Amino acid sequence: MAVRMSTPSSPPRLPDLDFEALPAEELIAWAHSFFWPRLCLTCSWQKQSSVLVHMVADLGLRMDTVELDTHLFFRESYETRERLVDKYALKLIQPGIPTIAEQHRAEGPNLWERDPDRCCHIRKVEPLVQALAPYDAWISGIRRDQSPSRGTTQKIQWSDRYGVFKIHPLADWDERRVWSYIEANEIPYNPLHDAGYRSIGCIPCTRPTNPDDEERAGRWAGSDKLECGIHHDTKLERTA
Repeated sequence: MAVRMSTPSSPPRLPDLDFEALPAEELIAWAHSFFWPRLCLTCSWQKQSSVLVHMVADLGLRMDTVELDTHLFFRESYETRERLVDKYALKLIQPGIPTIAEQHRAEGPNLWERDPDRCCHIRKVEPLVQALAPYDAWISGIRRDQSPSRGTTQKIQWSDRYGVFKIHPLADWDERRVWSYIEANEIPYNPLHDAGYRSIGCIPCTRPTNPDDEERAGRWAGSDKLECGIHHDTKLERTA
């Protein structure tokens, strides 16, 4: 049975389960049974998206798939999206995001160079707030081993910012396990991973990395920025 949120400061109670001990597939199955139909999966068309899309389909489940298309993706990311949509018959939810021209007029050109936090806020954070409004829970592919900023990620946690439960089935997976799962199940994945892009975002803010770098070292390289902001759990302060 689906649950309805009361207020962001008063999340509903969850069953007394050891969520950290649940394997990824069991956590997804539990989330579907508890939150459906107010449950969605977000996809960025990286390798963890491929894993989660396949898991949901392999379990015989259906759920909305939210895509934050910043209009700045690599061609390979869009092609990966189409392969996964076709193979798994995904129902894509795509919130409205300003065009690059609209952003240039409002903020000036190349905002991602001058103020990448502001750019991410406009093109990712605010659209995700809009997209998550109909849901009570959100499945994401983040993992603890991706970067120090994600090292304490729990498998399920309440988000004050979005007013939903965040569910991370792959939180305790490492990168090798992700690839083993993809290879064993012959799942389509983003070919940029084969070109040294271990973490993939927007074109202006993504670079390939060396094998001994942290997985997300190629995101906003040369700056102290580690996250786009959608996984920060401070309440959203809307800006004009």
